[in-house]
Amino acid sequence: MPDCGGDVPGLRLSGKPLLLTELFFTGVTVVLRGKNMEWSLTQNKLLAFHRLMRTDKPIGALLLLWPTLWALWVATPGVPQLWILAVFVAGVWLMRAAGCVVNDYADRKFDGHVKRTANRPLPSGAVTEKEARALFVVLVLISFLLVLTLNTMTILLSIAALALAWVYPFMKRYTHLPQVVLGAAFGWSIPMAFAAVSESVPLSCWLMFLANILWAVAYDTQYAMVDRDDDVKIGIKSTAILFGQYDKLIIGILQIGVLALMAIIGELNGLGWGYYWSILVAGALFVYQQKLIANREREACFKAFMNNNYVGLVLFLGLAMSYWHF
Repeated sequence: MPDCGGDVPGLRLSGKPLLLTELFFTGVTVVLRGKNMEWSLTQNKLLAFHRLMRTDKPIGALLLLWPTLWALWVATPGVPQLWILAVFVAGVWLMRAAGCVVNDYADRKFDGHVKRTANRPLPSGAVTEKEARALFVVLVLISFLLVLTLNTMTILLSIAALALAWVYPFMKRYTHLPQVVLGAAFGWSIPMAFAAVSESVPLSCWLMFLANILWAVAYDTQYAMVDRDDDVKIGIKSTAILFGQYDKLIIGILQIGVLALMAIIGELNGLGWGYYWSILVAGALFVYQQKLIANREREACFKAFMNNNYVGLVLFLGLAMSYWHF
């Protein structure tokens, strides 16, 4: 992750006016004709970019989306302005894709030695390092153009978001706590959302940010448990390795911390009983996850990680119901 360009084959100048965009997926190539160029990409290359950005695996984007929606609904309070909502939803998908690209770029020397990641686009050669760098730049630029439509405070906060997205993948070489940086990166949309809506970052904002960090460390530790043996062999650090035999206990403590902080946020903002019921349901989902990881089996740990999507969804539904005016 949670839980990577340059010259493109077939690029050539054309001099033709902007008349036509042709997509030939039934053949081998996709041809895009622009004002001064004709851009040809093989179908395999497009699919490789698709895989590199993880657009085929939305779980990471969803785990980033839910806390963003929590923040927007609490900051407003209620349904936020449509444009602000659209910018943040698009930004989530774009920056998650950018994060996946830089993550795979940082791990390109290691992924070939891990069973689960050996066939990723960079280690397999489907995407070159130049192409990965260019794709990252394009995704970040589009995201920044969207942020420029918001207020100054949000724009300034977005700089930190970019720094966190870039730094996280490299932390696995220097600390056993890269998941903390991941939590900060995934949660930085929270102060940005508060800033975009109210031009302030109140106590509720930082409590939610902290809750998201605890949640991210919990679910990404579950994710890291899948690769623990491989990570030990190649020298990658993670909380799953750091926690060792206490991994399940610490995950449980972190999950309790998430629920407690979300309850405090509910109290501070006068949320209704529907919200507190959602916290109880989230707690039941955490208990289920503990059952899944009990024997530390790879598939079960991955299933527990995936289950966190429902935790985020349930908490959002609780918030939405609390602000719904019948």
